[in-house]
Amino acid sequence: MSKTIFITGASSGVGLATALKLADKGWNVYAGTRHLQRDQEQYANQENLRFLEVDVTDPTSQQDALRVIEQAHGHLDVLFCNAGFGFLRALGQATIEDIQRVFDTNLYGVIHSIQAALPLLRKADSGHIIATSSVGGLVGQPLNEIYCASKFAVEGLLESMATYYKPLFNIDITLVEPGGIATNFVNTVLNDIGKTGGILDDEYKPIVDTYLETFSKRNVVPQSAEAVAEVVLDLLQMETKPLRLRTSEIAEVFVSHKVKTDPSGLEGILATRKLQLNM
Repeated sequence: MSKTIFITGASSGVGLATALKLADKGWNVYAGTRHLQRDQEQYANQENLRFLEVDVTDPTSQQDALRVIEQAHGHLDVLFCNAGFGFLRALGQATIEDIQRVFDTNLYGVIHSIQAALPLLRKADSGHIIATSSVGGLVGQPLNEIYCASKFAVEGLLESMATYYKPLFNIDITLVEPGGIATNFVNTVLNDIGKTGGILDDEYKPIVDTYLETFSKRNVVPQSAEAVAEVVLDLLQMETKPLRLRTSEIAEVFVSHKVKTDPSGLEGILATRKLQLNM
């Protein structure tokens, strides 16, 4: 029997690449999008793939989507919380509205998805909750404090759930942690900067300039969305599901000081400062 997955943030990037890959493998794929008509028309000939209009910041939208899945299948095997966006602003520059917008999608969107899907996941023989985190969910980075805070929160949320969801509900928990990805993610971040006043000419500007310069050098060949989707496919086939899964060697190297040899966190701060700000 084909398994069923619900993917949020599936109109582009990793979400869409994963949806297409799993649909080709015979999964029943329900893809959450805010561009329903566009995506339905573009992928009308794709078997096993159905788009649902979903705004992860709206709990009712999530509940409506899960109701469709329940009526069709009665259960859900996998929830992939993929919706999210980056935000490059220092805390001293950001408005409270900016901060709320990041957390509404990156953290509360995940919470709404899990709350809506949990009853159906518990009806499956074995369930699996996956969330797209980031190396920024493990390592704090300059000018990314708001984004990293949202991803650190997701890490804490799912790590805590993992302590008991498997034995109690037979639901596995996995955080997928990419580094740089060749999607619209970075362009969206830069466009967002433009919409909120551009790169401000203030005391943070020298740091912003240095950060953007080192970022472009370090991400000359970013990982493709399709490559990340392949990692997710491999994950779904693993008998024992990991809690954390980096998607590339670059991501693994970037967080190695945090996950292996840095109990106090001080070494990581110094290493990241040197890597990204030349300080």
